[in-house]
Amino acid sequence: MAAEDDHDDRLGHRARLRRRFLEAGAEALADYELLELLLFQARPRGDVKPLSKRLVARFGSFAEAVSAPADALARVDGMGEASVAALKTAHAAATRLLGQAIRDRPVLSSWSQLLDYCRVAMASLPVEEVRVLYLDRKNRLIRDERQGRGTVDHTPLYPREVVKRALELGASALIVVHNHPSGDPSPSQADIAMTRQLSEAAAALGLVLHDHLIVARGGHTSFRSAGLL
Repeated sequence: MAAEDDHDDRLGHRARLRRRFLEAGAEALADYELLELLLFQARPRGDVKPLSKRLVARFGSFAEAVSAPADALARVDGMGEASVAALKTAHAAATRLLGQAIRDRPVLSSWSQLLDYCRVAMASLPVEEVRVLYLDRKNRLIRDERQGRGTVDHTPLYPREVVKRALELGASALIVVHNHPSGDPSPSQADIAMTRQLSEAAAALGLVLHDHLIVARGGHTSFRSAGLL
């Protein structure tokens, strides 16, 4: 009888949590409760509150948990493949929604949305990755492409390949974005030198390098705003 009562109580908890979310919104829920809602989809039975709290304790917040690499999530006690997939689906959905917000409109007038997209897509990656946003004459996004993926502190970027691709796409301008897994968005001397080389190569072919952004868990750096471009 006690086991049946426990089962009924868990079902009641799930129903109450869903109702509170639908009626009051995400702001009414703690981070671990939002994680519970996601884990309900992966684990139709059982109490997922302890697991949700372990995820917050391990990663620090809801956002950091869903942004964490799949292999890091899998190392948390109780996280199976379905649970990892549930959290990474939420992260993929957020990235896609934010990416859609900067499409078909001038990127330079949607700067805060661009930063949100870059942070969600890249700030928590375990290794460095470089993306290039290719823009048309009205600064609308033509293509968002990953140019390279490297180590925890280095990703090669070849200016000749970037400008060649820009010409293939008929782009008029570029924005380069890369992440720092260390959490510190400060540019290195290598970052600064590479940006200057790319800016010169682009200018020689009539292309404009609008900015180079570094995103990290600790914030972001704009080379243009910092006077480095």
